[in-house]
Amino acid sequence: MQLPIYRKRVTRSPGGDLAALVLLVALGSFTALPMVYVISSAFKPLNELFLFPPRFFVRNPTLDNFKDLAVLMGESWVPISRYLLNTLLITCLGTAGHVLFASLCAFALAKHRFPGSRLVFNLIVISLMFAPEVTAIPNYLIIARLGWLDTYRAVIVPAWQSSLGLFLMKQFMDQMVPDSLLEAARIDGANEWQVFRKVAMPTVRPAWLTLIILSFQSLWGNTGSNFIYSENLKTLPYALNQIVAGGIARAGVGAAVALVMMIVPVTVFILNQRNVVQTMGTSGLKE
Repeated sequence: MQLPIYRKRVTRSPGGDLAALVLLVALGSFTALPMVYVISSAFKPLNELFLFPPRFFVRNPTLDNFKDLAVLMGESWVPISRYLLNTLLITCLGTAGHVLFASLCAFALAKHRFPGSRLVFNLIVISLMFAPEVTAIPNYLIIARLGWLDTYRAVIVPAWQSSLGLFLMKQFMDQMVPDSLLEAARIDGANEWQVFRKVAMPTVRPAWLTLIILSFQSLWGNTGSNFIYSENLKTLPYALNQIVAGGIARAGVGAAVALVMMIVPVTVFILNQRNVVQTMGTSGLKE
């Protein structure tokens, strides 16, 4: 005689769904407050920017801040398009190189055992503890000795060796790429480059998409002023910061600059967020 099987159905009441929705909306709204304030400030006239206590939302929106920014950028002897091109070149090449080299090194450390691999990884972890200010002088001396001062390489190449990206990729490959999966690819005749490109990289897609966001955001705001001195090689953040440094009278322009600098990284994050969320479901894959 077969005993009946009782299944307990776990459901949430409509009140619980409503409470969860209200909580998520409240937390999401709180998180978005800084972004909303930056957008609101960019459209404030000067008399609202200097109010005390300050107003969170703009009362009389205006485009004068952006018009003044366009006028000031137009008066520069280096075209704004040149600053933008320099920033895009440094950001794109730096991000692409960072993802590529971090992934290659992480694959070697995570899936190949060689003498000194543990020591190398421990050194990488230790390097995460050093603030950028600590390594600023050694980095400058090395770049000067290599003859890279006042070139794009002074900003691009150091971005390739960021230890944070390598640590992130290595940890993901340890958890998400089973050794059996790689062995199956090798048995099928794939060489190491094919195993890396067609098996490991698609599996750790959440890691390198996240790395693109972090690297792009860091390089987009990099002025490069410590290494680049020629005006035609300087970046857009440097040019905008020089405009903002004009004093209190340019407070409105400074608010517009903050919005301009925020738009691109936020857009990159929004475009990649969907892919990151969708592929995070594979993070539980283990051998």
